[in-house]
Amino acid sequence: MGKTKQRLNYTSLFNYPSAESIFNEHRETTRGRDLDITGLSYQILEQQGPQQWPLKAGETTGQARLYTDGIFQKPNGKAQFYNAVYQGTADKTDARHPLHLLTGRLRDQWHGMSRTGTIAQLYNHVEEPVVSMNQDDMTRRQLKTGDIVKLSNKRGSLNIRVQQSDEVKPAETFIPMHWGSQFMSGLGVNALMPPTFDKLSKQPELKHTAVKVEKLDLPWQMTVMRTCNDLSLIAEIRKLLKHYDYATCSLYGREDGMVVLRASHQTAPSTEVIAQLDQLLGMVEGAPMLNYDDLKRGISKRILIENGQVTGVRLIGETLAADWLKQVMQQGQFTDELRRWALAPLSTPPTGQKSRGKIVCNCFDISENEIIETCQAGADLQTLQAKLKCGTNCGSCIPELKRLVKINSVLKV
Repeated sequence: MGKTKQRLNYTSLFNYPSAESIFNEHRETTRGRDLDITGLSYQILEQQGPQQWPLKAGETTGQARLYTDGIFQKPNGKAQFYNAVYQGTADKTDARHPLHLLTGRLRDQWHGMSRTGTIAQLYNHVEEPVVSMNQDDMTRRQLKTGDIVKLSNKRGSLNIRVQQSDEVKPAETFIPMHWGSQFMSGLGVNALMPPTFDKLSKQPELKHTAVKVEKLDLPWQMTVMRTCNDLSLIAEIRKLLKHYDYATCSLYGREDGMVVLRASHQTAPSTEVIAQLDQLLGMVEGAPMLNYDDLKRGISKRILIENGQVTGVRLIGETLAADWLKQVMQQGQFTDELRRWALAPLSTPPTGQKSRGKIVCNCFDISENEIIETCQAGADLQTLQAKLKCGTNCGSCIPELKRLVKINSVLKV
């Protein structure tokens, strides 16, 4: 318990000698409420496991159903009912804003990401802000996955990459609610939502608005990756997002992981902005790195190598190798073969390795391509779990595992 307090840097605020003392305080907050667990002890949980609640002081078993006595948690003991009448959304689609924009949670993130957003591993499933669209809507606008679009309504706009998704219907789009201005240039998705709220429950209408989507042409591009065990580096890099028409800044990897910056702009930013970024990354003259510059074509590349490992990548003007270099940073030594090709415009690894694809199971670091390959060899869900262990810990990836099994069993047939 003491080590946890030290890690949180709140030793003076959390005066708990043990985990049991935390439970005891929580238990007391339930006294007299409908979730009363004052009859439950830490020892019972440790020895007998989960118990049915409420379990009031003096009782030995929990109550299976609430309110069977007709008494409710109100001053007069009576239930209160409201005749809720359906109301449509505050924002309606129209000719100028023909698409619904929905928001919701990501699988591995929570609310404003003030805690989960500092853990690199939790970005591995979804690395950066994207807007999901139905293929029909993308085709109608001549869009393909990876294009940058301007998404706007009467409250503002944001520039974001688009991806095709079968999980949204025609005329719908989806952006996770977590992506605010600290993760991307511009306002963030929640700034587009209406200020409307339900007068009775006070619940804000924060998950729907109407928008239009337009394709952008931002020819200048940059990808930056740097190993990171200090959140102050991320904070400094995020101050530079405002200099680009499109930019995202997030994390990736396991343990300390790496900070990942992706940016695009109408024209090349000033040399001072790039120099400031290089200074933050430690990619300055005298640093142990590979360099390539083609001023005529606007290409500049830096690969930082420390103790035989790639610890930093900065690609400007041509970024084809970004994905496999990210994999090299996370997984392996920088071999002589990789060194020969690291600055080349290659979208696939030069030594025959396969790209892993996105991480589906964060608990055991199992990628989509590994799962697909196992499915195509005849594995069902149970075989996947036995062979790769994916879906056997927290279980949050099981819906996606089922989807991959179904798709690849159909393809195999």
